[in-house]
Amino acid sequence: MKAVKKAMALVLASMLGNTATNSRAAEAQEVRPLPENHGHVDAKLYLGAGESQPLIVGFGGAEGGNLFASDFAKEAVEGYVAKGYAFLAIGYFDAPGAPKELDRISLEGVHKAIDDAASNPKVNGRCIAVIGGSKGGELALLLASHYPDIKAVVGLVPGNAVFMAHTSTGDTASFSMNGRSLPFVPVPESAARFFFPPDRNLRRAWEEMIKDKAAVERAAIAVERINGPILLVSARHDELWPSMEMSEEIGRRLARHSFPFKFEHVVIDGTHNDAYAHPHLSDEFLKTNLLMESVNGCAR
Repeated sequence: MKAVKKAMALVLASMLGNTATNSRAAEAQEVRPLPENHGHVDAKLYLGAGESQPLIVGFGGAEGGNLFASDFAKEAVEGYVAKGYAFLAIGYFDAPGAPKELDRISLEGVHKAIDDAASNPKVNGRCIAVIGGSKGGELALLLASHYPDIKAVVGLVPGNAVFMAHTSTGDTASFSMNGRSLPFVPVPESAARFFFPPDRNLRRAWEEMIKDKAAVERAAIAVERINGPILLVSARHDELWPSMEMSEEIGRRLARHSFPFKFEHVVIDGTHNDAYAHPHLSDEFLKTNLLMESVNGCAR
């Protein structure tokens, strides 16, 4: 995941052309035209030889493109397929046919690609899990909170709320439903200096953003609606955003709502990218909560 830090720095540094109006824009009626290719994604399905293969859907982060269809993830995807899963790699921005920027990505468009893959005769469409890292973790949790056909979630260094689009103005959300920007945490003026040298510190910028508790509550992902177990892997020394603290807040929200499924939060004593270096955590979670459950149709 070496591209993540560089990509985050580049796209976030471009957001603050109008920081003084970001807070007001977050509350205003969304009138900005939807991006070109809104509702489209780049989807690639990998299948093994077996029948009724449970489906894993993978999302990359702020680096864009289709991470799980790249050479970087080739070995991991092939490993999942060899174990009996089908794997759907989705590029939701800066990928062929998808929007160029991470701006109001359509949850319906992402879910349609999953539906299409689930209809394949070799796929067990009743057994679907999503896995995503960083912004992809935000997407994985958000998508599962809206679509109960998703039966398990793995979030690697995820966020607990919807955050702003990675555009020059940052006055829309990263994600949308029904063509409308979802409620999101805006960029306050207090965060501006942390996006630029000599004070650049992306974590501090996010820490400033999430001080707005009312905005975070409005934009919080309704994780309690997820229809299955959740695994979060965060980083104690995450330099890009406070993934440990946001994951802890997810845990508190689940507890308040008496979440009926298993929730596990593993904290890695490292940085943002270090959370990706423990694939056994995801492997064991998916084996227990997807592959072994597939014989019963993942009934829940």
